[in-house]
Amino acid sequence: MNTDNKIVSIIDDEIDITDLFQDALRGIYGISVIGFNDPLVALEHFKTNNKNYALVMTDLRMPSMSGLELLKKVKNLNPNVRTILITAYEMENNIIQEYANKGIIDSFIE
Repeated sequence: MNTDNKIVSIIDDEIDITDLFQDALRGIYGISVIGFNDPLVALEHFKTNNKNYALVMTDLRMPSMSGLELLKKVKNLNPNVRTILITAYEMENNIIQEYANKGIIDSFIE
């Protein structure tokens, strides 16, 4: 990984999803793409490297920690990092709006 690059991480408990995003984003100049299948491991990496992160994309439903919990912790460590919440499940707009208003979710993909 080039240390001058900004980090983009994709966190999903399904390996196929992280592989898909990594393949799609790999090769974009100036970023290093890292996939995680465990949100706790992703959070530890973020804690160590949070100043180098540009974007965190995470699934909503995962074992051990939800995507919303993860993004709250990420934003507490570095409020400038951009965040995208991804889910295959319908979410109530008021929940999305609440987290967007708090600055926890910058974008949402359903």
